[in-house]
Amino acid sequence: MLPPSKTKKPVRTPSATRNRFNLVTELFGELAGAQDVIALQMNRSNLLRYLIAVLISFLATLLPVAVASAAPQTVYFPSADGRTVLVGYLFQPAGPGPWPAIVMLHGRGGPYSSNDNADCTHVGLTIVSACNAGTLSKRHMMWGEYWSARGFLALLPDSFGPRGKAHGFGRFTHDDPDRADVNELSVRPLDAEGALAYLRARSDVVAGQIYLQGWSNGGSTALNVMIRQGHQAGYRGALVFYPGCGESALLAPTLFAGVPIAMFLGSDDEEVSPIICQHVAERSRHDGIPIDVTVYPGATHDFDDPSARRQSAPGNQAAMDDALVKAIAIVNGWKK
Repeated sequence: MLPPSKTKKPVRTPSATRNRFNLVTELFGELAGAQDVIALQMNRSNLLRYLIAVLISFLATLLPVAVASAAPQTVYFPSADGRTVLVGYLFQPAGPGPWPAIVMLHGRGGPYSSNDNADCTHVGLTIVSACNAGTLSKRHMMWGEYWSARGFLALLPDSFGPRGKAHGFGRFTHDDPDRADVNELSVRPLDAEGALAYLRARSDVVAGQIYLQGWSNGGSTALNVMIRQGHQAGYRGALVFYPGCGESALLAPTLFAGVPIAMFLGSDDEEVSPIICQHVAERSRHDGIPIDVTVYPGATHDFDDPSARRQSAPGNQAAMDDALVKAIAIVNGWKK
C-alpha cells in the first residue's frame, strides 16, 4: 500500500458545488415550467421514485463518455405529468460533447421488438424485464445508431413500459380503451416535454439544439408537442413519419408551430391516411407554418422498418433510403 500523500487535497470550491446543485435545480425548473410544480402533486411513493430517477440521471451526466456504445445506455427521468418515471435509451456519439440531441418517439407498437415484447408489462427502475436496451426494435436501433454516428445524442423514451403496457398495441387498435392512459393527445406529449427538460439539464447536450422525431402514433405525438409548444422556446424542429392526422389524433386541425416540421408519408399507407396529413400540412402552410411534406410513391406504413419483411414491399426500400439521406440534411439545415 502506498503511503498517504502529504500534498494538500484539492478543495471543492463553493462555486463548483453550486454548479452541480444548479444542474439538478435546472432540471426541476424546466419541468416546473412545463407543468406547475409537479412534485407537489405526487404521493410519497411516486415522489420517492421520481427523486431516485432524477438522481440517477444527474449522476449519469457527470460520467465521461469515451466511445460510442453498441448498446444504448438506459436512463431514467421524470415525465412532465408529475407522476411517471420514464425509462429511456440513450445513443451517445463518440468523442466529447456537448452534442445536439434528438428525442425519438416510438409508435403504437412500443420501442421493443415484436419478437420479445409479447409478455412484457412493466418496465422501470427496479424491474427485470425481457423488454430492455437489448431488445429494442430494428428500426429504433437503426435510427439511434444513425443519429449517434452523425454527432447527435439520441434519446428514445418508453411511454408504455412505465405504465404497464410494454407489449405495445397491434394495428387498427386506436380506439382500444386500454390505450387511453398512453394516448397521443394528453399523455405522451408530456413525456416528450419531460425528455426535453432532461436533455436540457445534461452538460453534454447543446440545450438550444434539441430536435424531435416520431413514427405513427409517436408522429402524432410529435405534432401535438409542436402545437402545445407554439412559439415558446423548446424543440427546434420535428421529423414526423406517417402520423395519424385525423381529428381524434391531433389537438388542432392546423399546426400552429413556431419551428419547422418535415413530414414523411407513404402513398400506400394501410394504417393512416396520407391525404388527411397533406390537408393538415396545406392548411398549416397557408397560415405561415414552415412545414415540408415528402410523399413516397408505393411506400407503406413503417416504410423505414429495415426488416426484410417490410422492405420486401414495393416502394419501401427507395423511401427508406431517401429518408435516411434527407433526415440529417434537414436537421443540419435547421441548425443554421
